[in-house]
Amino acid sequence: MSKEDLLLLDFWVSPFCMRVKIALAEKGLDYESKEEDLFGGKSELLLKSNPVYQKVPVLLHNGKPLNESAIIVGYIDEKWPSPPLLPACAYGRSQARFWADYIDKKLFDATCTVWRSTGEAVEVAKKDFIEVLKVLEEALGEKTFFGGETFGFVDIVAIPMASWFYASEKFGNFTVEAECPKLSAWIKRSMQRESVAKVLPDPEKVYDFVVMFRKMQGIE
Repeated sequence: MSKEDLLLLDFWVSPFCMRVKIALAEKGLDYESKEEDLFGGKSELLLKSNPVYQKVPVLLHNGKPLNESAIIVGYIDEKWPSPPLLPACAYGRSQARFWADYIDKKLFDATCTVWRSTGEAVEVAKKDFIEVLKVLEEALGEKTFFGGETFGFVDIVAIPMASWFYASEKFGNFTVEAECPKLSAWIKRSMQRESVAKVLPDPEKVYDFVVMFRKMQGIE
């Protein structure tokens, strides 16, 4: 596969872009990445490729744009089926999509609400965030990864969020490891994969980005 076939419109700190990069790495696919300036002005290509949401990630495959990270990861898995990211059985696939949907609806917002909050609201946000983590920890159970023994779809959807946890821990004055040890162990296992380790940014850099973003939003 030549690099020209796959172009990713990217933003380094976006966990949604990280999902696509991990999925591409898991499939051993080469791609070109174009960093978007989300604060200074979005590119014409981004606005044209995702006119509805005007958000990254966008994956252009032979010039055809694909939007929304979980949909893109699903497309990558269908288009390049080996190694598979989703379970072989229909029930297993539906369960994976359920948890991916839960993560999309709950996890990132809960993570960000902690560092977006001030005063007494921080404790409420922290409690809500930990509750979401505990639901995911319950879903993980005693398994190595969410789908069982192999790293797959739900892991790819969830693990990028972990790069933002440190910022929430700093502002919320807690640790994920103390609250959810099994989930923390899953994060460490996932980080041992080359596809994840190469893609996820240093949590300290994410924290610095959050500090800057808080200032931009006037949160003190």
